[in-house]
Amino acid sequence: MSGFWKPGTEKPRLVDDEEGGVLFFSASASSSSGYGYASMEKQRQRLPVYKYRTAILYLVETHATTIIVGETGSGKTTQIPQYIKEAGWTDGGRVIACTQPRRLAVQAVASRVVEEMGVKLGEEVGYTIRFEDLTKPDVTAVKFLTDGVLLREMMDDPLLTKYSVIMVDEAHERSISTDILLGLLKKIQRRRPDLRLIISSATIEAKSMADFFRTSKKRRELKSMEGGLLMEPAILSVEGRGFNVEINYAEEPVPDYVQATVSTVLLIHEQEPSGDILVFLTGQDDIDASVQLLNEETQTSRKNSSGLIILPLYSGLPRAEQELVFSPAPRGKRKVVVSTNIAETSITLEGIVYVVDSGFSKQRFYNPISDIENLVVAPISKASARQRTGRAGRVRPGKCYRMYTEEYYIKDMPDEGIPEIQRSNLVSCVIQLKALGIDNILGFDWPASPSPEAMIRALEVLYSLGVLDDDAKLTSPTGFQVAEIPLDPMISKMLIASSQCGCSEEIITIAAVLSIQSIWISGRGIQREFDEAKLRFAAAEGDHVTFLNVYKAFLQSGKSSQWCHKNHVNYHAMRKVLEVREQLKRIAQRIGLVLKSCEGDMRAVRKAVTSGFFANACRLEAYSNDGMYKTIRGSQEVYIHPSSVLFRVNPKWVIYSSLVSTDKQYMRNVISIDPSWLLEAAPQFYQQRPNPLH
Repeated sequence: MSGFWKPGTEKPRLVDDEEGGVLFFSASASSSSGYGYASMEKQRQRLPVYKYRTAILYLVETHATTIIVGETGSGKTTQIPQYIKEAGWTDGGRVIACTQPRRLAVQAVASRVVEEMGVKLGEEVGYTIRFEDLTKPDVTAVKFLTDGVLLREMMDDPLLTKYSVIMVDEAHERSISTDILLGLLKKIQRRRPDLRLIISSATIEAKSMADFFRTSKKRRELKSMEGGLLMEPAILSVEGRGFNVEINYAEEPVPDYVQATVSTVLLIHEQEPSGDILVFLTGQDDIDASVQLLNEETQTSRKNSSGLIILPLYSGLPRAEQELVFSPAPRGKRKVVVSTNIAETSITLEGIVYVVDSGFSKQRFYNPISDIENLVVAPISKASARQRTGRAGRVRPGKCYRMYTEEYYIKDMPDEGIPEIQRSNLVSCVIQLKALGIDNILGFDWPASPSPEAMIRALEVLYSLGVLDDDAKLTSPTGFQVAEIPLDPMISKMLIASSQCGCSEEIITIAAVLSIQSIWISGRGIQREFDEAKLRFAAAEGDHVTFLNVYKAFLQSGKSSQWCHKNHVNYHAMRKVLEVREQLKRIAQRIGLVLKSCEGDMRAVRKAVTSGFFANACRLEAYSNDGMYKTIRGSQEVYIHPSSVLFRVNPKWVIYSSLVSTDKQYMRNVISIDPSWLLEAAPQFYQQRPNPLH
């Protein structure tokens, strides 16, 4: 078990940090520090997980599956892949994979491990996320990736033969991809007894996880010792190094949690000794609003708020801004990180002493009967609340301020969250399993069973898209092509149709924009300027064509960030659109699509959009004076979102890309269509009843 890592030629650069844990520094901050390998090694040994090193290596050696329960910050994510590499599991060109549910965590963890091992990112240690691959075949030995990317790798290599050990990290988050991955890895294990699995989770779901990985009793007696390998899963608990955290509850229910969190932050800053503050809010809108409120406060009252450095943290954030969150606050300043639940378990921020918990997070809830998937701001579970609280006790004793009452926590808060697979649209999930050759989807071994209604609806949509045939098998070529494209199947179908409509260059641009949160920058107090900027690009046909206008103007400006700033366009989002567009072009060529521009024929573009999104068609209600539409599919009442260029224009027939639910059901990314195209695009979908299009 020896074979310890030898120091690389390049010394890892890191400021020595007494408390252990993940600490990032920009090159400028750390290049001056002369700490070398020895101090880095000392630091690794201070992490709580270090004293379990031998136990972990022993369990991985002797058991097919090892379940590790450890608090966030125990060092399990960064250290275990290194221990396994040191023990020789990458000899002979084999690779260790470590999956994360979130892209941001993949990047953060990979950067940290690279720093510790003194290697270059993308060589011995690399990462892969959707549309970004920093690995080298035959060189990369430790690979961090999202569970979604590992699922895609199975399409080319169903048994994941190049991996010797696969670590599924943050399994308690129970994302759809994690659940599918666990089900598939259990299948792979039967065919590959040499493959070792490590399932790591921050909460005590270990028992149910172990039950899931147990094979049936009879088989277990036969297979308990395959070449000395135990098939029975092992469970190991790794303690974190937590200090005591004092919890404060709201005395009364809070009417506006954003306002309440902001006031609490200012109160902490005024009354509490130094230490950074971590605030949990639901999503980009809330975070931007509270960052703005805090900034306004700091500008108006110099006395108490100077000294606050306010930083947002969410997955759509540009890389450079993410980095800021990890660098320590300068002397005499206090950092306030306003984050989504990504900081709950996926990444560790040092220096946090105070946590402000709004009690909410954004969650997907899909109703298969109405076919509406809402991103809903929903109360968190007790497990999440405990995770959030624990973030305050890493460096020294801390305090957590909960924006809800103690009575609510005890009586009404659910113990565990609902796994994503039980509250999501399953279209993408079904197509992935079909592409991996798993035909009996209802008989698939799920860690948590999805609802039969959602399953039936997914099969129905895929059938109408022409992705599945009458026997629910993937069609050729369409089904296989859609499965190859790492996008929502409706967007993929739109791309494939664009090849026949002769507008693939335009549709690839639209697909790239749709895969990004938003290309606009809006904010409080600049609504008028923002609306005026949008009007410069607005197209009568709708938002998709407007995106093309923005993209064209961006290219004409020489991809200028100043141009973006002037037009309220998000420069980083546009750079990402360029990257994604290149990737999609490569995929399109690989699956044999004809790349061609329609030279301004927007009818072709709208027809291609209809081919993918026909299921989202709506008709304006004849006597509606408030712009109410009804979906053709389920007669749902929907409205055009105020951010759309068609807001108040109200064409008679439209198609939307997604629905958002706030006070009403709003359609986002809307385009006007001719109803006859619906029958062309999906006769079987619209012919089920006497012609519904009249």
